[in-house]
Amino acid sequence: MDKVFIQRRRRDLIVAACLALLATQVPRYVTDVYIQNRMIMTLMYAALSQSWNILSGYCGQISLGHALYFGLGAYVTALLYTKFGMLPWFGMFAGGLLSAVIAMALGYPCFRLGGHYFVIATIVIAEIALVLFQNWEWAGAALGITIPLSKQDSWLTLQFAKDKLPYFYFALALACVAWFVTWWLEDSKWGYWWRAVKDNPVAAESLGVVVFNSKMGAAAVSAFLVAVGGGFYAMYVTYIDPESVMGFQFSLLMALPAVLGGIGTLWGPMLGAVILIPLTELTRSYIGGSGRGVDLIVYGGLIIAISLARPQGLVSLFSRKPKRGAQPVREAVAS
Repeated sequence: MDKVFIQRRRRDLIVAACLALLATQVPRYVTDVYIQNRMIMTLMYAALSQSWNILSGYCGQISLGHALYFGLGAYVTALLYTKFGMLPWFGMFAGGLLSAVIAMALGYPCFRLGGHYFVIATIVIAEIALVLFQNWEWAGAALGITIPLSKQDSWLTLQFAKDKLPYFYFALALACVAWFVTWWLEDSKWGYWWRAVKDNPVAAESLGVVVFNSKMGAAAVSAFLVAVGGGFYAMYVTYIDPESVMGFQFSLLMALPAVLGGIGTLWGPMLGAVILIPLTELTRSYIGGSGRGVDLIVYGGLIIAISLARPQGLVSLFSRKPKRGAQPVREAVAS
């Protein structure tokens, strides 16, 4: 590896550590509960978008059905907690494993589809799951599940009625984990494989990449992390129903920050979430009360304007020079 490459990797890690350290100090100066809630949602969607980016950004398999995995994580965590008394930590892990298995099971037929057919398949599958959960009586059907509050705030049960700060730190940790996993995978052999598959699957296969297996691996990692986020969301809001955790809007809100910030990049999803999620709330709060959808028009117009001005995402504003050429990637794929 050349020195420039190693320095870039170290710089990314140092910048991330500094930003995470600064983020831990923010609650000391922000005491408004409403703003704290916005920060928690921003961090959560940053983690979700970073996870979505692994499959759709690096591997090139655009999915608009990740709400399925988010909902599975939420439901597994809530059901294990309310029905069997299992701690949410086990529920989030179990939900992540189940989602990873289901992602690979669904990927077996779906990864044989290409282009818009794959996108449509992910939407249809997520909508089918939504209907199934709306009619599943044991899981609360359309009425959903209410998670009972414990008498005392505890990290074991991940419930804090008196203070939102623990949720903030958990969401921050989740975002950091998603970023670090992406950082670790980005320049690993799997990362090179994914980018090769995204650019040209036929050429990648000729260099020895097992295209199908690389897609399955990306789907499993992406689904696992998204499901953990879903489990956290269930414990945070303490009430879930199919529409609130499996609705199509969740799939969009996972994809848009990455697309806006820079799809297939390390920092794009984080940058996009920091801008997009607060913007969503601001437009809804200040110009959404008319009931005429003005907030959606402004919100959508800003996204379109930014996308047209910076097609490669906002992260391109900070790139001084293009990424490494195709030769190092070719060598890594073939090795």
